[in-house]
Amino acid sequence: MKKVIIIFTLCISAARIFAQQTPISGTMSEWTATSQLPQRGISAHRGENTVHPENTLPAFREAVRLGAQQIEWDVIRTKDNQLVIMHDVTVDRTTDGKGLVSELTLEQIRTLDAGIKKNVKFAGTKVPTFEEALNVMPENVWLNVHMKDDETAAVMVAQIIVEKNRTHQAFIACRRSVADAVRKAFPQVMICNMERHGNDISRYVRETIEQKCHFIQLLQLCTPEEMQQLKSADVKVNFCCTQSPEHCRQLFEAGVDFVLVDALELCL
Repeated sequence: MKKVIIIFTLCISAARIFAQQTPISGTMSEWTATSQLPQRGISAHRGENTVHPENTLPAFREAVRLGAQQIEWDVIRTKDNQLVIMHDVTVDRTTDGKGLVSELTLEQIRTLDAGIKKNVKFAGTKVPTFEEALNVMPENVWLNVHMKDDETAAVMVAQIIVEKNRTHQAFIACRRSVADAVRKAFPQVMICNMERHGNDISRYVRETIEQKCHFIQLLQLCTPEEMQQLKSADVKVNFCCTQSPEHCRQLFEAGVDFVLVDALELCL
C-alpha cells in the first residue's frame, strides 16, 4: 500500500509540472494569470505559416498545438479604426482582395478570404481582429505583438492587453516613438525595442538597455560582451529569423532566448 501511495504522488507531481511547462490550445478563460512562462524557446513567426495561412487563427492554433514558446503576430489598423492581424500594409499578398488596409473598413476586410492562397483547404479563413487572436492564445506563452501602425493604434493594443489581463505575457514590438506613447498611457505593458539603427548593433543594444525595454529583437548577433550586458539588464533576446535547427542551437548557445522561425515543426 505504501508503494502505491508513493507512485501515485509522483504521478500527480509529474502531471502538474508537465501542465505548467506545456502550452495547450485554449482561450483566455481556460488559463490563470499564474501560468508559467518559458525561459527560452522557439517563436512562431506569424503563427505556423509553412502549412497554415500566416497571421490567421488556424496558424496560431497550430503553433500552440506544436508547442511554440512564443508567438509573433502583426497588428495594423483599418480605415474605421479597427485592429486586425496583417503583416503587409495591403491585403494583396495574403488574401483574395486588393487595397491598403488603411483604406478598407473592417466589414470590407471581413469579406476577404485569408486562406485560399495558401491552400484550398483553408478557403473561407477570415482576417482576425486583434481581440479574436488574443482570445485563442493560452496564457503560458509569450505574445510578440509587432505593431505595423502608429502611436494611436499601439495605445489601442496596449489598452486591450491591460483589459484582458495579458500584461504578464504580451509585449509590443515597436519603434521608439510608439514605445514612448504606450509607456505614457500604459506603463505596465512590456516593450520590445525595434529601433535598430541599421547595422549599428552596439547602439541598438545600448539604447535598449537605457530605455529599460523588456525585449530586443536582433537580426544578427551582438558581441558576447553586449549579450552579457543585455542579460545583466534582464533584457530577453529574440532573434529573427532562421529555419535551421542547427542554427537555432547555435543561437541558444550564444545567449539568444527566443528564435523566430517559419519552419516551426522542424525547429521545435
